[in-house]
Amino acid sequence: MKKILVVDDEEHITSLVKAYLEKDNYQVAVAADGREGLHTARLIHPDLIILDIMMPGMDGIEFLRVLRQESTTPVIFLTARVEEEDRVLGLELGADDYMVKPFFPRELISRVRAILRREANKSGSAQVISAGGLKLNENEHIVQLDQNFIDLTPSEFDLLKTLMSAPGRVFSRLDLLDAVQGTRYDGYELTIDLHIKNLRAKLEAFSKTQFIETVYGVGYRFYREPSR
Repeated sequence: MKKILVVDDEEHITSLVKAYLEKDNYQVAVAADGREGLHTARLIHPDLIILDIMMPGMDGIEFLRVLRQESTTPVIFLTARVEEEDRVLGLELGADDYMVKPFFPRELISRVRAILRREANKSGSAQVISAGGLKLNENEHIVQLDQNFIDLTPSEFDLLKTLMSAPGRVFSRLDLLDAVQGTRYDGYELTIDLHIKNLRAKLEAFSKTQFIETVYGVGYRFYREPSR
């Protein structure tokens, strides 16, 4: 049974989310703030975390900063903060998804299923993809460029894997969203664009090559080395 941690200081929210998740056969733990959430995450090692931003003591942003130093556990922000800069910051710190309150519980469950399905699909025999000088090991969740190991969030890793699987092919945002989430929702274009922005920055910190190219009006593609 998959374990999910819900971190939110609003009891009616945690009770609602917990009820829906348990109905869908998940094991659910609840924490009322970031510090309690970190303690619980270290104790139970959840498969996914649903996280509020505005909480007393340690808020969701600080929680995620600390978590990403320790773990790549998928995170869905569930928050009343609607400002675009909050979504940008959350995704830059490594959140996998972002939902705004009030929300539809069934949509939340759909996103939880999609992310956990994506994580499950990573199991199996190890596969290594090489393209443009990069090496990506699916099972070990490792991306390497020369002697440099590049730290990626789960969503960034899956985006890169999709793009590297077919250098030169143009993937639409919907194609990439399907690779990361498996569902379409409001604001998906912004989410994909932000993940791509973060991914580019991490890759280009180790190389002058622009590995991910924008095809305006269509989507993105991975750099294809010119034939000799």
